[in-house]
Amino acid sequence: MFDALLVQRPATSVGLGRHESNRRVQGRTRMIRSELIQKIADDNPHLFRRDVERIVNTVFDEIIDAMARGNRVELRGFGAFSVKRRDARTGRNPRTGDAVDVEEKHVPFFKTGKLLRDRLNGDA
Repeated sequence: MFDALLVQRPATSVGLGRHESNRRVQGRTRMIRSELIQKIADDNPHLFRRDVERIVNTVFDEIIDAMARGNRVELRGFGAFSVKRRDARTGRNPRTGDAVDVEEKHVPFFKTGKLLRDRLNGDA
């Protein structure tokens, strides 16, 4: 199922869809949620698209909810989602150079799994 996330097509200026040019990153296009849903629905014709959409949204919602509770979510072979805490610090306003207090915050973090890393590097 997660193989769909690894699909990346070369982006060219010819024949781009309406929003395609907005999704180009370093010569590649990003897969958006609706494309993931469509890919899974196409690969599983016995499932209705609305059911696939509900499943994908439920998976993402559960990952988000677990991370909001401070839990780590591990998908074997794919990677692990976690939350990292950044301490409060004194930053600098780049425009004026003035010191600015930056509050403590929590940021999402993703660490790739070995299978995904190997696949991206052509080892699998």
